[in-house]
Amino acid sequence: MATLLYRLGRFSFRRSGRIAAVWLLLLTLLGVGAATLMGPTSDKFSMPGTESQRALDDLDRQFPQAGGATGTIVVAAPEGEELDPAAVAPVVKEASETDGVTAAMDPFQTGAVSQDGRYALIQVQFDKAADEVTDAQKSAYEAVGADVEGLRVEHGGEVMGGEVEIGSTEALGVLVAAVVLVVTFGSLVAAGMTLLNALIGVAVGMAGLFSLTGVIELTSTAPVLALMLGLAVGIDYSLFITSRYRQYLAEGLQPEEAAGRATGTAGSAVVFAGATVVIALVGLSVVGIPFLSVMGLAAAGTVAVAVLVALTLLPAFLSFAGKKILPRKQRHAGGGGHTAEDGPVAEGFGFTWGRLVTKLRIPLLVIGILGLGALTLPAQDMRIALPDAGTAAEGSPAREAYDLTSEGFGEGFNGRLVAVVNGEDAQSTGAAAEKATALIKDTDGILTVAPPQLNEQGTTALLAIIPEAGPTAVATEDAVHDIRDRVADIEGADIALTGATALGIDVSEKLADALPVYLLLVVGLSILLLMLVFRSLLVPLKAALGFLLTVGATFGITVAIFQEGHLAGLVGVDTPGPLVSFLPILLIGILFGLAMDYEVFLVSRMREDFVHGADPQEAMVSGMGHNARVVTAAALIMTSVFGGFVLMDDPIIKSIGFALAVGVVIDAFVVRMALVPAVMSLLGRAAWWLPKPVDKVLPDLDIEGEKLNRQLAVETRDETPVSV
Repeated sequence: MATLLYRLGRFSFRRSGRIAAVWLLLLTLLGVGAATLMGPTSDKFSMPGTESQRALDDLDRQFPQAGGATGTIVVAAPEGEELDPAAVAPVVKEASETDGVTAAMDPFQTGAVSQDGRYALIQVQFDKAADEVTDAQKSAYEAVGADVEGLRVEHGGEVMGGEVEIGSTEALGVLVAAVVLVVTFGSLVAAGMTLLNALIGVAVGMAGLFSLTGVIELTSTAPVLALMLGLAVGIDYSLFITSRYRQYLAEGLQPEEAAGRATGTAGSAVVFAGATVVIALVGLSVVGIPFLSVMGLAAAGTVAVAVLVALTLLPAFLSFAGKKILPRKQRHAGGGGHTAEDGPVAEGFGFTWGRLVTKLRIPLLVIGILGLGALTLPAQDMRIALPDAGTAAEGSPAREAYDLTSEGFGEGFNGRLVAVVNGEDAQSTGAAAEKATALIKDTDGILTVAPPQLNEQGTTALLAIIPEAGPTAVATEDAVHDIRDRVADIEGADIALTGATALGIDVSEKLADALPVYLLLVVGLSILLLMLVFRSLLVPLKAALGFLLTVGATFGITVAIFQEGHLAGLVGVDTPGPLVSFLPILLIGILFGLAMDYEVFLVSRMREDFVHGADPQEAMVSGMGHNARVVTAAALIMTSVFGGFVLMDDPIIKSIGFALAVGVVIDAFVVRMALVPAVMSLLGRAAWWLPKPVDKVLPDLDIEGEKLNRQLAVETRDETPVSV
């Protein structure tokens, strides 16, 4: 692999103008495609095979007028007063005449008025699903009642779900990344080129992704996740190759040769690191959840583009920059000498830290493992659910409607359930609906059940159910299971429970069931891949255990803040609640790939020195000394990029950005920079042991470029350059 990438690097360096033109042309074409083909994203979380999804599909066929999105307009009189039916009637009339609305129910006819007469709920039925309702129709719905004086009118319901907007807060992460690059390289040219290369890769990936939205349904979270990962890995991968290029220049190599070797050595690690991220993200498809599969594939695509850009466009940029990529004083000295980050003459902090770890390896291991174990403890109480308006940003229309409904009627009115009764004829359907109503009313945690609504044929009935607790409460989840158990034995009709609340519970349970399987798959994959890279048995096991510590501690901290509310105000969490249901499995997949990044970049140099005859302790110190600064910079950059998304209002993106930022900090600075070298020092020569039968079976990937170095040494003696 290293030899192939070496040739690719030299080719891209030599043909820099053409390579840059190809990428810019591709960016232009995909940009045009995105502008002309881009379709809307969706907030619909479908779950094939679940009872709630099956019921929704039946509604579309049997009761189409009730299959569209619903809205709830909350009307409240001033404190101490009661609503006048004549004052509410114009709001109902305006809602019923709104484009896309099939019906609006007068609360005084349906009984949706609070006991004190101050609050009322106007139920609004749309003719299309929430993701099909246009922005104009949503705007018209939100404007209903705006001219009514003396009443407070808020708009909620399924239809209020909106797309996640990418704003300016993410730019703060990029700005921090730029500062870190300038400090790391000591050169504006190097920092700017590395950042520009990564941004072009992100632009290509995002343009391609948006071009596909016209034919593929994406959740609104998917592009943001793709942007988040594309930025982070794109900058990091460019950083690794640029840093190695500067090292070779400082050793006196000519720019073209330095670019080839940097691409062959650091580029090999980039390919492997990128492959692990892509595999982990694509592996989300094995869970069998469509929206999660699409999210994983979208993010994997941007990561793959970041790898390709780093291997081809970056060497072309290096050709344009030449020796300007070095600090000014080294440039004037002809590019010779050693840098503080790479050279053995001026040893940096990495060497000092490596030697310190050797002396304090036992205390570091004890403190690190016990500390991460303690941080993991809150994770045992982790609850997951699909987000509802109760966790939306304070002041948003959906949150205002949620809070006003809870104030007037109780939280259960925000978590309505729907029982769908399908019979062969009107008589059997009516009888089954009557039995179901009686059983559901008698269920713990249920406040009330509305009279059945029948379709024209009378073969399908809808029972609107109001739980006592909110949509994500444990009591509501228990009530859903109890209802399903109670109505299962009713004969003469098929009864299924659905609605946004029931769908959220089903999605969360399926994801919870898939989590251990996916974790086992990821851990097993990490062991296998690292055995291929390092030709060792204990190094992969150590890496997998470190990954588990990272995941556990990250879950614990995220639960403590987002679910339990400790220090929640520091990250802008208005209302603590369950974690979004796909966060744990998504976090495992992404952190796995990122953890393997740092493992490869740190340990590959240790193995390289050990293979060349260094003592195991010397090899560990050398690996830390040569790569600690670069890995530190990479981790700071990735943390700043992820941290920029914590500033967004959307609770889903906020929690994902926070969890990834915390996970990177723990994995890079605690696990990889402290526990890994401590374990390597403790194991010594045994770290590189591999049973001979396994050694014969495993292919040699040459991640460290050992074969390339031997080949170049021979060709240098023969004065025969490698053909490109």
